[in-house]
Amino acid sequence: MAFSVEDLDDPKNFRLILTVPYNNLAEFVFEYLKKKSVLTMLFWSVCVVFLCLTISIRIRIAHYFPYSHILFHSVLGMIILPILIIPIHELLHIIPYYFSGARNIRIGMDLKQYLFYVTAHRYVALPVQFRIVAVTPFIVISAVLIFLIFLLPGMWKWSLSIFLFVHATMCAGDFALLNLYFLNKDKKLYTWDDADKQEAYFYEKL
Repeated sequence: MAFSVEDLDDPKNFRLILTVPYNNLAEFVFEYLKKKSVLTMLFWSVCVVFLCLTISIRIRIAHYFPYSHILFHSVLGMIILPILIIPIHELLHIIPYYFSGARNIRIGMDLKQYLFYVTAHRYVALPVQFRIVAVTPFIVISAVLIFLIFLLPGMWKWSLSIFLFVHATMCAGDFALLNLYFLNKDKKLYTWDDADKQEAYFYEKL
């Protein structure tokens, strides 16, 4: 059932449990990544698997390519491709938001916190909608990169494997939000953002 912002203001049916100002997003991310759960253990385990894949590819190519080529593809995978993927990553947040009914969708960034984010102004997201929005970029981009790593030859395996690991770490904020929901799995949480005030609100349905 869809709710409006005004519906969530009814104290008989909803209780505000958390307000997250955008200028405290980094603090929120670190706090909820540190809270141990099956979800955070899974996230860090996947990051370790991606890192091990990167190391194994580096060992295999060590004696087959000149150092200059390895250095170029290292920079490509560690810096250039992660920067280029940011608009696509954010678009993959926007698409499920849009198809769930949100229309006033905005992209923001806070370079002091090294964060980019997508927000749907005054749109109340259902729990399943929010989870889909949060996890879509990680699943789609990781799947595409794994496919390309096994498909493409030589140095591309190296640069894309680095990129796979770096992008996974870039999804830390998404998994912090997912962990908030996971830790409150006994509750039905609803969220909406005031993009003008730059605050996110999380409500529990009573």
